[in-house]
Amino acid sequence: MSDITLDKDENVIWHQHYVTKLQRSELKQQKPVVLWFTGLSGAGKSTVAGALETELLRLGHHTYLLDGDNVRHGLCRDLGFSQQDRRENIRRVGELAKLMADAGLIVLSAFISPHREERALVKSLLPEGEFLEVFVDASLEVCESRDPKGLYKKARAGEIANFTGIDSEYEQPIDPDIHLQASEKSVATLVEDCLAVLKEKGIIG
Repeated sequence: MSDITLDKDENVIWHQHYVTKLQRSELKQQKPVVLWFTGLSGAGKSTVAGALETELLRLGHHTYLLDGDNVRHGLCRDLGFSQQDRRENIRRVGELAKLMADAGLIVLSAFISPHREERALVKSLLPEGEFLEVFVDASLEVCESRDPKGLYKKARAGEIANFTGIDSEYEQPIDPDIHLQASEKSVATLVEDCLAVLKEKGIIG
């Protein structure tokens, strides 16, 4: 056992590499950004994010989609669904998204992320203009009627505790960068809405 205790702040130093984010972005002919899709389970976050990524790929852009379920198979497989674990899940994903943006990618992240504080934390990790909050807005009634994974049914039966929208609060974004009316519009139209904002902000040409 070593009696030497390393202080993280003093001994772990960020190494600045020669290749820069700007160079990576210029090579890809796009501006890096994290599109953070938030909304209730069943609102269509992953569906819209996936359709948008497909269209961005068709247009020649470099992307990566981070999905809530997928990261729990690896990066966050050690986490449960307590409030503390869910917060840590979002923190880890935020740090990963930051690294991907540094690589010059357009990152699409689809997570319920129910609390404004958690979403603000992720935003604080990124430079100004590199985090866009995308609110996939669908009512609880619509989401519950879809219930693609049968989670609402289990939550109503008491088989799942702390389920967002049922016995755990969802804090809607106050002023999202992109507000998608997912109860009223088709996926194709929602994708067009996203593309319009990305073009307006100069992220894609």
